Amino acid sequence: MNARQVDVAIIGSGTAGMGAYRAARAHTGSVLLIEGGPYGTTCARVGCMPSKLLIAAAEVAHEARQADRFGVHVKDLVVDGAAVMARVQRERDRFVGFVLESVEAIASADRMTERVSFQDANTLVTETGQLIHARRIVIATGSIPVLPPMLKGLSTHLLSNENVFELPTLPKSLAVFGAGVLGLELAQAMSRLGVQVKVFGVGGGVAGIHDPAIRDYANQVFNEELYMDASAQVNSVNESATGVEVHYLHRDGGWRTELFDYVLAATGRAPDVQGLALKNTGLALNERGVPLFDRLTQQCGNSTIFIAGDASNEIPLLHEAADQGRIAGDNAGRYPAIRPGLRRSPLAVVFTDPQVASVGLNLDQLNLHFKDRFATGSVSFEDQGRSRVMLRNKGLLRVHAELGSGVFLGAEMFGPAAEHIGHLLAWAAQQRMTVSSMLEMPFYHPVIEEGVRTALRELNQKLHIGAAVIERCMDCGPGA
Repeated sequence: MNARQVDVAIIGSGTAGMGAYRAARAHTGSVLLIEGGPYGTTCARVGCMPSKLLIAAAEVAHEARQADRFGVHVKDLVVDGAAVMARVQRERDRFVGFVLESVEAIASADRMTERVSFQDANTLVTETGQLIHARRIVIATGSIPVLPPMLKGLSTHLLSNENVFELPTLPKSLAVFGAGVLGLELAQAMSRLGVQVKVFGVGGGVAGIHDPAIRDYANQVFNEELYMDASAQVNSVNESATGVEVHYLHRDGGWRTELFDYVLAATGRAPDVQGLALKNTGLALNERGVPLFDRLTQQCGNSTIFIAGDASNEIPLLHEAADQGRIAGDNAGRYPAIRPGLRRSPLAVVFTDPQVASVGLNLDQLNLHFKDRFATGSVSFEDQGRSRVMLRNKGLLRVHAELGSGVFLGAEMFGPAAEHIGHLLAWAAQQRMTVSSMLEMPFYHPVIEEGVRTALRELNQKLHIGAAVIERCMDCGPGA
């Protein structure tokens, strides 16, 4: 078996790997894209797209049930679980098809379907023994679900994001382990589609929210709709022929045993690097076995190895994976003339209802790097005009800026239209706008974004820059 010689080898063909391939090809025609599993990104196959399809169906059902609040009466609502899942799978396959078209457009000589590991820092070996000598290598192997020990004995009735979207119909009941982003998105969607859901979290975390005030508020709101214990005590989880029995301490203080059709493990994901034999590279690894790297160049130490996407274990979001892949591929292609790439202002969105958005520095980071040097403004959406009009008036936004300069540093939000407000605030953070300059921007009436202005005005006052906040100010319009 002849060894292959290439300038750049990229391990993984997900969002980061495809971005790395395109960037590296701008510098050299000798690029090999290696994939050890099915083609199609995590986002398209088992992540953001199928989950949003399920959430979209859940939103329709929820709005129909809540229509009475507007004087609109919907009778005989029926959720067809098989039809819901059929649409999820049909549209999911369509999105995956677009990705496959991109892969198939790559010359077959530039692609290889094999699992590989490192023989040394510049040599990969396939499971069949073929050697690939690469002058530079990009690791873009993505991530895999993490399964806690308590759930490892489950089989038939265990779901994760890797197989939950393959269900032929909706289950009758579901125990969700994990109150993070994925767990709460899917738990709420399933609940709104008529599934009996309970969420068992660990450590008090809720949807990745850092601000304790917002986290407590979100915990209260979610529990108005479904059972969620963010710090659950679970004694045992046992599988039977008919489902899974969960023995847990109920919030009312009593121990209960409850049978669920399925358990959904939403307990996080880990970098998929264990099978790469990274010890053979000589790279310094962190406690999770991931190479230490420069986040501006994606270079691992001073080596010819680069890392990108979920494999880096930095920020497991598609737009971040795309940026990292582009930077890693560009530097692998141009090596040794590497250069820093553009890293954007942090932005994360959780598609629950209300939504969650995090922008710029979170509260933990602010207390670490700007302790006693930042101020905070806030707004509740419970009495905000447009939010009340739409009966989507549950939420809290907190915005932060540096004392002295007035530069906007970050925000966290649990509330209506957070996906859109998050983008506006992320743009402001990336442009290093001051709170005063943000307040000079136009705000239409009546819109949810007027709540942003209310929070910024309070923040500007606390920065000792703006005037005192006027309650019910008439230039804002009623309920702004």
